[in-house]
Amino acid sequence: MNTRSDSSDGGATAPDPIVLAAVHRFARDGFSAPLRQVAADAGVSAALIMKRFESKEGLRTACDEYVLAWIRRVKAENMAAAADGHLLASLASSDEHAPLLVYVLHSVMDGGDLGRAFVEHMIDDAEQYTADAVARGIVRPSRDEKARVRYLVMSGLGTFLLSLLLRPVDDTSDLAAVTRRLQEETTLPMLELYTEGMLTSRTVLDDYLRHSSGADTDASEETA
Repeated sequence: MNTRSDSSDGGATAPDPIVLAAVHRFARDGFSAPLRQVAADAGVSAALIMKRFESKEGLRTACDEYVLAWIRRVKAENMAAAADGHLLASLASSDEHAPLLVYVLHSVMDGGDLGRAFVEHMIDDAEQYTADAVARGIVRPSRDEKARVRYLVMSGLGTFLLSLLLRPVDDTSDLAAVTRRLQEETTLPMLELYTEGMLTSRTVLDDYLRHSSGADTDASEETA
């Protein structure tokens, strides 16, 4: 077996069973979970994990690669679903997605190079998904696509993280409960903001654009 999923897109073939077991265990217990527990979940020995991945960090790197590939696949599928008007039906599959989403949050909370790199990879990938959505006519173009994508990824992760920290689920094995609760609480306001907007005029935006472009400064200098 390889040290990562056999599929580069996270879905063409069955994932490495050790990596999959590690992702689910780290999602439940965080990265402090012992290798012997991961080994028990995967039905192998801890010695085999060390032989194949060399260290716990090596196993985490393989897990990150697997989850990133899953994110690419799911995001692409959701964009296609949005184009066909079936986005909500796709989001309803959160029971399957929950462990991987919680793994992402543990990566962020854990910090360090892997956690930071993980978020940056998510942002890079999201730029591609957003460009595809703009090309499809699903999303309006932005004056600064990179800044918009970074904001959306960071705010999305922050919302999920706060939901998990402030109101943790009673049964940590029921990871899907987190995503179900968050989906119930945020889907309507999110869709309202994204489709209808919030402010009744664009005055605030126009003021910001005028200020950021230096138009106000230029005008005051001309008056002086």
